[in-house]
Amino acid sequence: MQVEVLTDEDGLKGAWFAATIIEPSGEDKYLIEYKTLRNDDDTEFLREVIRACNIRPCPPEIIVVDGFKVWDAVDAYYNEGWWVGVIAKVLINSNYEVNFIEYDEKTTFNLADLRPHQDWLNGKWVVP
Repeated sequence: MQVEVLTDEDGLKGAWFAATIIEPSGEDKYLIEYKTLRNDDDTEFLREVIRACNIRPCPPEIIVVDGFKVWDAVDAYYNEGWWVGVIAKVLINSNYEVNFIEYDEKTTFNLADLRPHQDWLNGKWVVP
């Protein structure tokens, strides 16, 4: 099953990463394999046991026709995962400055690397 996984690892906290559930691993835990993160010697994709509360289905795609506006909540694809941010500035050529509030950092992204932020609440996707 294809999912996204929230990690507590230093430097990656708050990001969602694409993964595959391999098998159950105890009560409310699953062995997963990341689709983008590699092991320390870079020989294979990283596998890890994750609590069920840190696993969600992959969000449905929302087509963005007119781009984003300042203060829109987005997920930005950065460092192999999806990071929650807010549009701080609309730039030219479908580029946006995104503010990652948790890290007090701003980075520029193209529209192709952004998606509307969605929360998985009570078994349903919700757009804030």
